[in-house]
Amino acid sequence: MSPEAVAQLVSGHREFLAFLERRVESREAAEDILQAAFVKGLERGTDVDDEKVVAWFYRVLRNAVIDHYRARSTSAKAAEQWARELPDHLEPGDPTREEVCGCVSALVDSLKPEYRDALRIVDLDDAPLSHLAAQAGITAENAAVRIHRARKALRGRVEQACGTCATHGCFHCTCEPPK
Repeated sequence: MSPEAVAQLVSGHREFLAFLERRVESREAAEDILQAAFVKGLERGTDVDDEKVVAWFYRVLRNAVIDHYRARSTSAKAAEQWARELPDHLEPGDPTREEVCGCVSALVDSLKPEYRDALRIVDLDDAPLSHLAAQAGITAENAAVRIHRARKALRGRVEQACGTCATHGCFHCTCEPPK
């Protein structure tokens, strides 16, 4: 690619970025796509006429946007497949259930509503992640993230409230349940 063609591409940076921002979900995604397109353009654009380099580069950008959405779609499908393949929740026996710290259910109530609801749907009601996603109006991938964050938040609350009891799995818990 000639130095003049490269100069045209560099000078069009803002317009290219604006073009991408209108087509993808965030400025960060647009910047990533533009960076990758510049690299691709410099590697493969050796046979492009200087007068047509901008039009050619817009075609590269359009293809990059299509590739971006294909990759997102593939990622979402993989997350849904992963969620479907998770083994069913193993239900502890009654003696085990009775031994587990009684304050955990009160701590669940202290979480923010979307975390509390996620834990109730997936962990307490044994519903699949797809059910949480449908009920919350989010994707299966976001449901997996939400349940992960909810469990992490609950773990933090249990450690804070129960101290050393939490280290031992809340068996034979001696902490005072929160009021």
